[in-house]
Amino acid sequence: MAPKASKNRSPPSDPDGIFSGMVVFLVDNDVQRRRLEIWKQKLVQMGAIIEEEKLSKNVTHVFAVNSDSLRKKFGQKLSQRFKGIILRYQWLEDSLHLGKKVNEESYTIHLDSSQNPPKNSSNENSIKPTDVKESSDNQLHPHKKLKSSPKTSEGSSSEMKDKSLDEKVNAPDASLPYHPPDLNRNITEIFGKLINIYRALGDDRRSFSYYKAIPVIERLPFKIESVDEVKHLPAIGKSMQDHINEIVTTGKLSKLEHFESDEKVRTISLFGEVWGIGPATALKLYEKGHRSLEDLKSDDTLTKSQCLGLKYFDDIKTRIPRDEVQEMECLLQRAGEDVLPGVNVVCGGSFRRGKASCGDMDIVITHPDGKSHVGFLPKYVNHLKDMKFLREDLVFSIHSEQGTDSGVDTYFGLCTYPGRELRHRIDLKVYPKEIYPFGLIAWTGNDVLNRRLRILAESKGFRLDDTGLFPATQGSGGKRVSASTSLKFNSEKEVFEFLGFPWLEPHERNI
Repeated sequence: MAPKASKNRSPPSDPDGIFSGMVVFLVDNDVQRRRLEIWKQKLVQMGAIIEEEKLSKNVTHVFAVNSDSLRKKFGQKLSQRFKGIILRYQWLEDSLHLGKKVNEESYTIHLDSSQNPPKNSSNENSIKPTDVKESSDNQLHPHKKLKSSPKTSEGSSSEMKDKSLDEKVNAPDASLPYHPPDLNRNITEIFGKLINIYRALGDDRRSFSYYKAIPVIERLPFKIESVDEVKHLPAIGKSMQDHINEIVTTGKLSKLEHFESDEKVRTISLFGEVWGIGPATALKLYEKGHRSLEDLKSDDTLTKSQCLGLKYFDDIKTRIPRDEVQEMECLLQRAGEDVLPGVNVVCGGSFRRGKASCGDMDIVITHPDGKSHVGFLPKYVNHLKDMKFLREDLVFSIHSEQGTDSGVDTYFGLCTYPGRELRHRIDLKVYPKEIYPFGLIAWTGNDVLNRRLRILAESKGFRLDDTGLFPATQGSGGKRVSASTSLKFNSEKEVFEFLGFPWLEPHERNI
């Protein structure tokens, strides 16, 4: 049941606020209702006037998530009706964060002809989860409702052939940094510590609940002074509200203090932060009498990877500034071209989502010809080692040559920024072109979005992972069985549309 509307009075409007003189229309498509209400409140509080009913001639600014949201609201004729300024909501968040209007140029949404949907977009939008057929080559494809002949369909398919590789990570929208206001770091830092503790204890459910709450809180454009201000927010249930109330009231959280004072929890949590040591191993090490990382150095049961995780523990925990990740992504692309011209190398994870720093680097790789990726990874790894970029191996598995595990090749290891010895974690994943969009989605994240997409896929009768979207059927005994062949899509956006999930640019996926 939706919460009842608050009867509290809205904050008084400041006629000299940073948004004074602005008459604003907010496009509500693809925006959470509560988030929209917060923006309205802050705009009015800081001098703006909100046009609620329609886009009148008085409106100076229109805000939207992206151009797709605008088209959903107004169709194709907005550029003829409105001559004012159209901005992404990120402009509003960044302005609130800095306490002044930021430059509008990089946030502007243009609706010129070059941004109109492609000719066949109406066909793409007609895809329905139930419209699945098996083609003559036994590969599953989303069946588009076309009245054209088979020849026409083939032609349309070839036009879209390389669409997924056109979605470069450094496209204008995709590379925008993510700068939430983060005015409640006193809360998010404590929740971050609880994530690590519960993860080390093997309690993924509780860990995930804090993980979901952090982005919601860090995007708030105000400092939380009362728990009443956040009761209506998604991911903030009763237990989370109690925690926030205690932190706001006392400046600390007794639950965290209890964990940090409990030797067993503290030790298992510490061991769980070592790369390669999971909850079960951490508990065994504690039961063997180990109480510090120094104790672990004498344990001969640790694997080679765990020993490396222990040796470079402090290095791996050091976050990597965004500009350095960007430089290393360029290095990786150039090195890839040395080995295989035309290869596509994208840094996913928090970097692709626009975060200011990264805990590690998730590199997603493919080749547009659909076949040259086979055998690429071993040569690439050797080349990066010759460059003194890759330093130590953690995991190395090759499947493309045998056609196993969907043909995905994997390397996990440690690397160094040029000229330094500080180790950083890096993962390299090489995907066949036909499943590359799924790899991009999975390795861009975040975990909350990936979980929502998986649940949505299941509700529509599919199984989603980083290697594809597989139709599921009821097997013997009522057990759910997935097909061995994935549906084919040319881009991340097509996957989102097929599942009926609003399209999010990479920098919009910190949900």
